[in-house]
Amino acid sequence: MRLCCQLVWGLLLLPAGCASLGPLSPLVPVERALVYYPSPFPESAALPENLPFEEAWFEAEDGTRLHGWYLDHPEPRAVALFCHGNAGNIVSRGESLKILNERHGLAVMAFDYRGYGKSEGKPNERGILQDARAARAWLASRAGVKETDIVVMGRSLGGAVAVDLAAKDGARGLVLASTFSSLPDAAAHHFPWILPSLNMTQRLNSAGKIGNYEGPLLQSHGDNDQLIPIELGRKLFDAAGGPKQFVVLPGGGHNDPQTEEYRRVFDKFIASLPAAGTR
Repeated sequence: MRLCCQLVWGLLLLPAGCASLGPLSPLVPVERALVYYPSPFPESAALPENLPFEEAWFEAEDGTRLHGWYLDHPEPRAVALFCHGNAGNIVSRGESLKILNERHGLAVMAFDYRGYGKSEGKPNERGILQDARAARAWLASRAGVKETDIVVMGRSLGGAVAVDLAAKDGARGLVLASTFSSLPDAAAHHFPWILPSLNMTQRLNSAGKIGNYEGPLLQSHGDNDQLIPIELGRKLFDAAGGPKQFVVLPGGGHNDPQTEEYRRVFDKFIASLPAAGTR
């Protein structure tokens, strides 16, 4: 009942532009429930098999305790941070981490945003961006590299997190998959009547940030993505400067795995990156 009342009040206040109210907006609980779908960490029996991960524990700037997995490599072609999407936790990304580590030769880390998996707290825009910075700092220390020598990767919601990192601080490379230009743009595709550009407090405005990133970009998107249309991916790509490449996945939906053709392109992208420490 409480959530319903908040929704009603939110709809009544839509013309006022609730984004201007920030955390006081009556839409905040509704928004966060729609944007973030965290899952608790499963029992050990449900963990992926043959995944040689190392537990990572670290804290965000505000003291929130966070959790991740790190997969080392004896001779890494690159060190990468993977920012996952808005649902689940790192457990469901185990196969992706294994591919990045074994096939592509990366030392790679994935982490759970606050409220996801074993990480403490509740997710929100400011918080998850803090979480990514803390994860990158842990990874840089563990792998013995500079933070700016890390390849930042993000899928879906994680694409916006990755863009924020790369745009503000730089990165050796930026790899995005099935992501959006901004949260209001994505919401407008599904709920145009709520005027997301005026009313959403969670913005994640990647298109407004990515122009500040000057390094190499590899971006992919399925042309049958029903959740985040490929047009929003292209809008983000068009806003990016620097060397960039856009890979269309024919018939690909939002959660479909990357194709073999993409894997070959990704390998070439990693091989083309400037040597660590040269920027």
